[in-house]
Amino acid sequence: MWERYITAASTYAHRVDLLFILIALVVGFWLLAAEGMMFWLIFRFRARDGRPTQYITGEEPHLKRWISIPHYIIILCDIVILAGAISVWYQIKQTMPPANPESVVRVIGQQWAWSFQQPGPDGVLDTADDIRTVGELHVVVNNTYHFELLSRDVIHSFAVPAFRLKQDALPGRAIAGWFTPNRVGTYDIQCTQICGIGHAMMAGRIIVETPKDHAAWLLRNSSPAAVPQQAAAAPDETGATTMAEVRR
Repeated sequence: MWERYITAASTYAHRVDLLFILIALVVGFWLLAAEGMMFWLIFRFRARDGRPTQYITGEEPHLKRWISIPHYIIILCDIVILAGAISVWYQIKQTMPPANPESVVRVIGQQWAWSFQQPGPDGVLDTADDIRTVGELHVVVNNTYHFELLSRDVIHSFAVPAFRLKQDALPGRAIAGWFTPNRVGTYDIQCTQICGIGHAMMAGRIIVETPKDHAAWLLRNSSPAAVPQQAAAAPDETGATTMAEVRR
């Protein structure tokens, strides 16, 4: 049912969705319970002619249990939510499933575009036949990818909503992450960290392809004429190579 409204295109997207559903159900239940109790008390103890006002201290045992018992239950619910959050965080942020060398990509954020560098036909990153693109990343469905996230200037945030992926890019740091796309299609890439006047225009797309389509794209974008130009490009202070052209 969830798929009808929000696309999930990575292997861990459903776990993130389930965590949000758990939080929404637990918090929503206590919201409705608290609001229902409040309105019932307002109605039950409303002012009435000939009925004196009652003054209570809140220390009476039969009244204190209306506070202490819900508190204990809410603490238990918090533990359940925390356990689920730690489990999802560990799977996505603390573990790195194995990936082939040709499935390692470099993601570079800069004002105001996303740049990508991925291995060419030799399957090794940082060689002369690397493929560099701006605003567009091509990957193979059901293939695990490791990414190295860099920033050339300010703090950015690499986000692919369909993958439930979000990771800040910090200047001077290389941050590792992973994803496994499991659904063919084209999905938005966003920057979710205010990064300057052009922040709203810092968009891209990730294209998930079949192995056959990706092989054809790789062949089209691995021109031998570009090898000397790529080999002459020098890495900048982030360790990324300055792009001279965009291939799509």
